[in-house]
Amino acid sequence: MSDVPFGFGLPDRDPERRDQPGQDPFGFGALFGFGGPGGAGAGTPEELLGKMPLFAELQKLMNWSGGPVNWDLARQGAISSLATGTQPTSEAERAAVAEALRLADLWLDQATDLPSGVERTLAWSRVEWVEQTLPAWSALIDPLAEKVVAAMTGALPQEAMAMAGPLAGIMGRMGGLMFGAQVGQAFGRLAGEVLTGTEVGLPLAPAGTGVLVPQNVAEFAGGLDRPADEVRLFLALREAASLRLFAHVPWLRQQLHDAVHAYARGITIDREAIERGLQDAMGSMGGGFDPSNPEAVQELLGSGLLEPEETPEQQMALRRLETLLALVEGWVDAVVADAAGERLPGHGALAETMRRRRASGGPAEQTFATLVGLQLRPRRLRDAATVWGAMAQRYGTAERDRLWSHPDLLPTSDDLDEPMDFVARQGVDDELRRLTADDAAPTDTDTDTDGADGVDGPADGDGTPR
Repeated sequence: MSDVPFGFGLPDRDPERRDQPGQDPFGFGALFGFGGPGGAGAGTPEELLGKMPLFAELQKLMNWSGGPVNWDLARQGAISSLATGTQPTSEAERAAVAEALRLADLWLDQATDLPSGVERTLAWSRVEWVEQTLPAWSALIDPLAEKVVAAMTGALPQEAMAMAGPLAGIMGRMGGLMFGAQVGQAFGRLAGEVLTGTEVGLPLAPAGTGVLVPQNVAEFAGGLDRPADEVRLFLALREAASLRLFAHVPWLRQQLHDAVHAYARGITIDREAIERGLQDAMGSMGGGFDPSNPEAVQELLGSGLLEPEETPEQQMALRRLETLLALVEGWVDAVVADAAGERLPGHGALAETMRRRRASGGPAEQTFATLVGLQLRPRRLRDAATVWGAMAQRYGTAERDRLWSHPDLLPTSDDLDEPMDFVARQGVDDELRRLTADDAAPTDTDTDTDGADGVDGPADGDGTPR
């Protein structure tokens, strides 16, 4: 998986990878300007900023007051990284995207009862993807970044603040600049890979907008042994299917956001552990800690002292997030397979390519791994696809899609461990509902027509009981 640092959460839960030199989970190396040998030493904030080329050029952005992430810097950084490689979309590409999405919607009408979610179609360049998705990213990332900054600054003891030197007093302001730079780097990387408007796991385009990125689609198709228009149609099916789901399951987007923000609310740092770690670190440095030595500060910041402890509540939030993402992706896989059927000869090969892409770290995997450290498991995606496929085969598409009518009807993480057991239980539940409805239905004996003994009886021709 690509290592795209947003600077939040724990970027990698693999102990072997996290122990490698240079791991800096929260970007404090960038914050203090220790990016390599001969990093900036102590001095006034102005002197330190002058020694950091990036910050020297962007000091005007230090007055940012729009939130915990400097989105102006994020946008500039992302676009700058794309400047030499991006291509504008042509009229022919826009027409091809519109036609592919129109045809995809027609095919999907026969695969799901959920109506179309595509109101308009767009073909975005990589730069347009960055610019147009910023509002959606801000809603997702700002609460997380705000909590990270608060946890970091609140956890540092006075000794550590003194060690940090003159920059300690403006750490909060620097956080927005640091996160902006890191988010911009991540956006630039994602913009060069993302194929559709929903590939990161949730819609990023304005509501009702179906999007393909033709330059990335062409590069993706170039490595496959399939016609370009077939690849485009396959991706249009996935985009249109995702938009149907998010358009007609109104709580789904909010549930995904809530899971990320539930993780953020649990971010805490053990101040006592930091103090113990500082004492141990200073004791191992012989004569003590020298704050003017950038290598010593970098070693201290990279030692893991500032990494938060993951709480049981956060682990539950991650399980819920993983389950929802898997259910969305699995449903899209199943519906696209039904819609493509024999119409798209290369569907099987293209579907397998997408599975490999996810397994090796596609845009959705990169996004949630770097935001909250969630590693999406390929097996979980397969289990979810199994549930949706078996539901349609056994009970029909209407019953399959009925599960999206309320969050409590969806499979849980435990259900996905045994997907066929969950599917079998739906038949039992349906039978119980039918029997309950039959028991509650009125019968002939429920209506008293004789007005006396409470028992209905046959009537004579004059309407009186015999």
